[in-house]
Amino acid sequence: MRLIRLGTEPSAVGADVRAALTAWGAGGSVLGGVALLGVQPPGCPRPLDAVVVLPRGVLVVVGVDLPEPAVRLEAPLGDRWKTDGWPLIRPDGAVSPAAEALTATTAVARRIQDMRGEPLPVTTVVAVGPYVGQVVQPTADLNRGLRVLHPKPTTLLAAARELATSDRPCSVEHAARLIAVLAPTGSPPGPAELRAEGFSDAAADLASARTMLLPKVGPAAARRRKWLPIAAVAVAGLLALVAIVVAVSSGDASDASPPADAPPEPTTVVVDGRNFTPRGAALSEDCAAHAFGDVQAWLADHECAELRRAQYETAVDGRAVGVAVAELSLPDPARAAELHGLASAAGTGGITALVKEGKSWEGGPSSFDRSAIRVVAKGAKVRVAQAVWARDGSDPADPVLAAVAEEALRLPAGQ
Repeated sequence: MRLIRLGTEPSAVGADVRAALTAWGAGGSVLGGVALLGVQPPGCPRPLDAVVVLPRGVLVVVGVDLPEPAVRLEAPLGDRWKTDGWPLIRPDGAVSPAAEALTATTAVARRIQDMRGEPLPVTTVVAVGPYVGQVVQPTADLNRGLRVLHPKPTTLLAAARELATSDRPCSVEHAARLIAVLAPTGSPPGPAELRAEGFSDAAADLASARTMLLPKVGPAAARRRKWLPIAAVAVAGLLALVAIVVAVSSGDASDASPPADAPPEPTTVVVDGRNFTPRGAALSEDCAAHAFGDVQAWLADHECAELRRAQYETAVDGRAVGVAVAELSLPDPARAAELHGLASAAGTGGITALVKEGKSWEGGPSSFDRSAIRVVAKGAKVRVAQAVWARDGSDPADPVLAAVAEEALRLPAGQ
């Protein structure tokens, strides 16, 4: 990643964005690309913390400074943001900072289109600070190419890989033109520098293109070819007639019975740049009934106010991972610490996953046997997180699953 600083970042969290991009290092070993820092493209209503030109997409990074650090941020596009359950009130009365970020992205995309730049996908990253542990976004917002995150090398990298998905990589020539379109002052990096950042060489791509020889068409084939237009017209007419019949019948059906309301889309929770899709939740006041082993015996002899459980689905390098989260509410921190010590030890049992009680989902794991487990106590609450591969076997010592379980400790136990 090559950084070009054109101005001061307009937000305090912009410094974290710059640090995260710097951590990727020069060249295309991690991701490649060119980051324009503190740039305000012509036609854009505000300076931007960064515009990142990648070989397969453009990221518009807009910084948002929160009043104070937050453990949980709810960041819908069309509604008011909430930090740790409290509405985020801004002096200018704006409801969602994400809407302003999308306005900037639209201006950047229009600038690229007006100047006939390379048609790469232009998406939005809203960087929030000074710190946010967990960001909750509606799935519809994620599908629109919007990511809200606290900028770290890992979270920003995950967002870039998810959003920069053009089928055709940007060439060196087009990358230079695109950078010049977004930052008219100064000069873009040279061809050698752009090649080192992962942009393709159009001349080399053209030289490696395969050539296919077409066979010579004889007189008989030529005579047969004259019938093709007539057959095409007949087929087109038949398809048009079928389309009219289908349209009329479907129109009548829609008038007779209005469509049912579509089920609400699940809310995706993002932790450290990883998306977790909810797959069910449950609440019970009988904690021991949903436990096993020594943990069940301990809960049967001690007071436990409630047990919250939830399931999530995520993926690591294309492999599906099932996640189970449980939160137990105990009378005081001393009891929580005692249960934490028991549940953390191997072979002492644990909390029953919802999958075992019949709440599975398509493509999910059949059980949480041999899962990677992480347990933490905070105050009078104990949280247990498990992670397994949805397919094939799992190993409790798998470092990948252990990392997912560690992230899952910050997921909501209720949905």
